[in-house]
Amino acid sequence: MPRRRDVHALDESDVRVRPGRRGSRPRSKRRPAHADANRAMVTAVDRGRWTCAPDSDPDRAPVVAMRARELGRTPVVVGDRVDLVGDLSGEPDTLARIVRVADRDTVLRRTADDTDPYERVVVANAERLIVVTALADPVPRTGFVDRCLVAAYAGGLEPVLCLTKSDLTDPEPFAAQYRELGVPVVVTGRPGDGPPEGLDALRTELSGRLCALVGHSGVGKSTLVNAIVPAAEQATAQVSGVGKGRHTTTAALAFPHADGWVVDTPGVRSFGLAHVGPDDVVAAFGDLTAAIDGCPRGCGHLGPPADPECALDDLVDAGDLAAGRLVALRRILVALNQG
Repeated sequence: MPRRRDVHALDESDVRVRPGRRGSRPRSKRRPAHADANRAMVTAVDRGRWTCAPDSDPDRAPVVAMRARELGRTPVVVGDRVDLVGDLSGEPDTLARIVRVADRDTVLRRTADDTDPYERVVVANAERLIVVTALADPVPRTGFVDRCLVAAYAGGLEPVLCLTKSDLTDPEPFAAQYRELGVPVVVTGRPGDGPPEGLDALRTELSGRLCALVGHSGVGKSTLVNAIVPAAEQATAQVSGVGKGRHTTTAALAFPHADGWVVDTPGVRSFGLAHVGPDDVVAAFGDLTAAIDGCPRGCGHLGPPADPECALDDLVDAGDLAAGRLVALRRILVALNQG
């Protein structure tokens, strides 16, 4: 009968590990500190590769990176501030690694529709959302603009309304609907074959900031980007004969200009807001935040008859809130409740 060995006398040489077997390698929750990592901003995303602009030298060639294994499925989008290690030369066929994603200051989100629980992050850390809408061809849709404003307020972005094709019709009737909300309005047009008029005003809104442009296909987003950043060479297309734009931008792309960045986003047909509630919108107006604490639970802030005890009406009665401003605010709250 074989003699049994004392288990306390075993050492490493007595342990057999099956070659190639998953899970045989000891795991640790400790992660490397990556103290030598370099900060960069994500400017494009394409099939598991992220193009990044290093903060240390904006003129350096962009760096292509992959997501480090320790990040798992951490989402990384255009505008994110990330830390990179590895080959940062930007040479062809080189690849760095994203090892950290910084906390976001702002987030522009949308859902496919108001019943879809899956949130899509359009861009991170943008300071302003430039809502681009054509005054004609295609016809402007107030509901879409309102829903973009809701997404901006909920995500911490400052909205700016950019009206294009002013050479086709008077912009004032449409612009007037947003003045009570204090939304800046920029008007551009192209009366001839030259560059669009009104670009100086738009450049002022973009200056020194990371700004995102959003709008339907065919409203002129890429045309504006090309005029502001000629090197972008974004494709443009004529609006189709049925009045609907053709998609010319298929993914969010960030372009440097002067002392800021502009993000051209894909044209969208709808802006779902399943992730936003009425309080998120009102909270964007600092002077109204405290007032809604006096509203009953579940108040949608739409006023009578839906919300007869809304505290915002008391502000109007007391002369602390302009009636026109409340009407404008409630219009975008109605847009929140409509698909």
